[in-house]
Amino acid sequence: PPSPLPARAQSGGKVWRLGYLDQASAAHSTSYVDGLRLGLRDLGWVEGRNIVVDVRFAEGKTDQLPRLATELVQLKADVIVTSTTPAALAAKHATTTIPIVIGFVADPVGSGIVASLAHPGANITGWTHSGLELRAKYLELLKAAVPAATRVGVLWNPANQAHRPSLRVIEAAAQRIKVELHLAGADAPHKIEPAVSEFVQNGVQALVVFPDGMFLTQAPLIIAQVARHHLPALYGVREYAQLGGLMAYAANIADMHREISASLVDKILRGAQPADLPVAQPTKFELVINLKTAKALGLTIPPSVLARADEVIQWPNERIIAPPTSHSPTRPARTPST
Repeated sequence: PPSPLPARAQSGGKVWRLGYLDQASAAHSTSYVDGLRLGLRDLGWVEGRNIVVDVRFAEGKTDQLPRLATELVQLKADVIVTSTTPAALAAKHATTTIPIVIGFVADPVGSGIVASLAHPGANITGWTHSGLELRAKYLELLKAAVPAATRVGVLWNPANQAHRPSLRVIEAAAQRIKVELHLAGADAPHKIEPAVSEFVQNGVQALVVFPDGMFLTQAPLIIAQVARHHLPALYGVREYAQLGGLMAYAANIADMHREISASLVDKILRGAQPADLPVAQPTKFELVINLKTAKALGLTIPPSVLARADEVIQWPNERIIAPPTSHSPTRPARTPST
């Protein structure tokens, strides 16, 4: 049963106001805010009874985030939850007093959002998907799935503050496994198709697409462009594989919002200070492989890679969920020790 509500929420029938800010679109990221809502309900926070949720999606237009963050501040939100690094930075710049719970942030310390994971400081806490560390893993998994690929493209967004340090990580991994990288940036939807064409002109044989809210709003376009040029691609958000992308390796963002963001919001509304709540990190990353797409590409995924998959999509509505493997332990997200 849900835990009892805070005394301050019960007194006078106060309804708390929660803001949610996402760089991506309602079409592709509604499941994330739905996960947050479910987690809150599990903890006794029911919309229309003791909490209101104001949702703002930037629809991939990163330059709109500061305005949307200001809107949530003007609505006098009691807590603001964000998804993606640009959204977290917009919220940070909009308020130094309203508690902020960040989510889906690759490098919150390096991006200047928090002081440290163990002691975030100020008015911010949340969770990171350890994105910088994953960039090397993207390349390793893609190379394992497409062993013949010696030239790999990386699609990145110069407007995403986490991407430049991400490039340094994946470049180091490329040197280690002897893969040549070709980088192409796109900071607006109309630049995606030219970037993919640039990959083709430079003889790229496979592609990594960094996780990004603007890219996610354009997922069908990216997947279609990549398919048109018969490029095997690995994405940093699982939804791409479900939409027809070849492979994805990522934490489950909706689950993280349900389990971590909701828990942190609950603690803050009960009186905890964000500065005292360590930034959490996922301990499970899921490899999703779309075999229907592999077949369309004429690609045979090696058995050793298939054996590592947590989910295999064979046909549009047929998914095989693998048991937990050593690389994806099933246990709660961890927080750094103090």
